[in-house]
Amino acid sequence: MQIHRINAWSDNYIFLLHTGTVAAVVDPTEAQPVLDQLENLGAELIAIFNTHHHGDHVGGNRQLLDRFPQATVYASEADQGRIPGQQVFLKGGDTVEFCDRTAQIFFVPGHTKGHIAYYFPPATPAEPGELFCGDTLFAGGCGRLFEGTPAQMVESLSQLRQLPDNTRIWCAHEYTLSNLKFAVTVDRQNPDLQRRYTQVQAARQRQEATVPSLLGTEKQTNPFLRWDQPALQAITNIQDPARVFGRIRGMKDMF
Repeated sequence: MQIHRINAWSDNYIFLLHTGTVAAVVDPTEAQPVLDQLENLGAELIAIFNTHHHGDHVGGNRQLLDRFPQATVYASEADQGRIPGQQVFLKGGDTVEFCDRTAQIFFVPGHTKGHIAYYFPPATPAEPGELFCGDTLFAGGCGRLFEGTPAQMVESLSQLRQLPDNTRIWCAHEYTLSNLKFAVTVDRQNPDLQRRYTQVQAARQRQEATVPSLLGTEKQTNPFLRWDQPALQAITNIQDPARVFGRIRGMKDMF
């Protein structure tokens, strides 16, 4: 399975999964760049995998279905009525198939009440897993809590944090540099974070994408996966995980 990262709008990423003559798309912000890539590949779209209902993740659904009416639209059962063209209603623990690969579904509310993520385990021991997590987990950050609570988001991120370190994080926005600018203000003594911040600054100066990242890197440097670390508890003067997370998320919202 090949994964093509497609730029959309100012900072969105769309992901096209491609095998042979068929393809699936994750969170099509808009249709035209997806249609262009499908034409370049000579591939037919058979599936649309949506993580949540926001317009910058489902905006291309209708036009893609007009061109490929046989494509199946997958999304959360909790988003019923909010996903254009939805035909399959998923919950945590379900699986979906794309050619010879099977993705596990994680229910990860917080950013929205119905958010899900798609995880393809490694095809072989030497390969990484692939996590399509929408706006729940970002490189260096996490999504704002528009419809959920800190406790929900901690539970959601805890599920993702348990995946293998060698999991590629295909998050939906190029927010890494701004996320790390904040991260270094709350996890000041973290040398791994300092190194990553320097590397990402250089990469963005070269206009290189920072997505995907690796989950192992996120565990070391992303404050929103480190609510149980003493350094983060100290800066918030709190130990309860949900309250530590909520305080840091509030600080990020004001940053």
